[in-house]
Amino acid sequence: QVQLVESGGGLVQSGGSLRLSCAVSGITFRMYDGAWYRQAPGKQRELVARIKSDGSTTYVDSVKGRFTVSRDNAKKTMSLQMNSLKSEDTAVYYCNTERLSLVYWGQGTQVTVSS
Repeated sequence: QVQLVESGGGLVQSGGSLRLSCAVSGITFRMYDGAWYRQAPGKQRELVARIKSDGSTTYVDSVKGRFTVSRDNAKKTMSLQMNSLKSEDTAVYYCNTERLSLVYWGQGTQVTVSS
């Protein structure tokens, strides 16, 4: 059974930091691309950051220079370090893994940034 379990969300003041983690089980994680998505109330889910199986990373423009995605294939975890948080970063954050047609999602973790 494939499971992605996020942790690390919470309430933080504007300008603060949070680190999200995603624990992956049930797949050979090193063979999968990983990503973090977010969905704010009333908005579509958007890709925040992607880290491919080769370690290359991409970010949405709004988080470049503030967020850092990383992965530890040995521990089967993926992380999102979020610095200089803004109120517009408030959303439910989801981790995601993909390989060919196989796509898996976590249950999401709430991040709330107060101004």
